[in-house]
Amino acid sequence: QVQLVESGGGLVQAGGSLRLSCAASGGTFSSYAMAWFRQASGKAREFVAAINWSGLSTNIEDSVKGRFTISRDNAKNTVYLQMNRLKPTDTALYYCAAGRILGPFGYDYWGQGTQVTVSS
Repeated sequence: QVQLVESGGGLVQAGGSLRLSCAASGGTFSSYAMAWFRQASGKAREFVAAINWSGLSTNIEDSVKGRFTISRDNAKNTVYLQMNRLKPTDTALYYCAAGRILGPFGYDYWGQGTQVTVSS
């Protein structure tokens, strides 16, 4: 059983940056693909970015490509989401997830989320 705890969310002005972190415990972190999803109020959860076990392959959703970067540190059991040039439309609850396959689906473990609010 893998436990995931997100941190780093907050309130930021449009154009600003935040770095989210997700700390994992209870499993072999380096064996999992990791991903970030988000859910805005009143909307369905959507895929943001994913990274494979080694960190050498990533998958980034088009609306954030060029602004968001996903990375991981297997020595620290942590995955990161660097978010630059934030827009009000990025406002959402951001979740990290762990699974076996890189991509937008099929994740087995989820964190509780961290809120990101971007003001205009």
